[in-house]
Amino acid sequence: MSDTFKFKQFSINQDKCAMKIGTDGVLLGAWANINHNPISVLDIGAGTGLIALMLAQRSPQSFVEAIEIDADAFEQCAGNFENSIWNDRLFCYHASLLEYVEEVEDKYDLIVCNPPFYSEDYKTNNKARDLARFNDAMPFEHLLYAVANLLDDNGKFCTIIPNKEQDRFVKLANQIHLYLNEVTLVRGNNNSELKRSLLCFSRQESELQTDELTIEINRHQYTPEYIELTKEFYLKM
Repeated sequence: MSDTFKFKQFSINQDKCAMKIGTDGVLLGAWANINHNPISVLDIGAGTGLIALMLAQRSPQSFVEAIEIDADAFEQCAGNFENSIWNDRLFCYHASLLEYVEEVEDKYDLIVCNPPFYSEDYKTNNKARDLARFNDAMPFEHLLYAVANLLDDNGKFCTIIPNKEQDRFVKLANQIHLYLNEVTLVRGNNNSELKRSLLCFSRQESELQTDELTIEINRHQYTPEYIELTKEFYLKM
């Protein structure tokens, strides 16, 4: 299997990244709300840079910054940015989230994060993969603290988390005056349980918009809704 993943308008090298490109990242990059025409965008825990690149494609006016704590992933992300046609609008920083919050005074119109969300207490022998996968690398509380400090008053924060974690995450967000405005509940196929929640928050309370997305009809046979969401990116959609 190649370590280069080709999309319609960019390619991603991922041989140095513990966490490879997956459906979650593509979903968030395609789904995140840009109706408010964000100028400043931040991708927290960028990994390969996939979500940042998708947002640079979708939002031509945006300057997209990314932070990544893992040295190899940071190097790979910066390289993927440099190799893209939007390299003048993409910037990657090698920093931890809490370091970044303390050093940066900027506010962002849009913040996105595909956080590590495996809370099991066992580890593998691959430290980089553990860091990417286990949420002790980025607890929800740390993520929301950062968003509360970095989000513009009229900005949006979009993320994807396990559906079973949604209620806890929303409660934590409410405590720091971030309110859920949109949710898309994701299932793999019509027979599977809800797996992920795509969530969009802001500092304004509003009537909650809710819908559902099913990815596949059968194995590798995608639903019209998933094709519509991702067709600007996947080569074969």
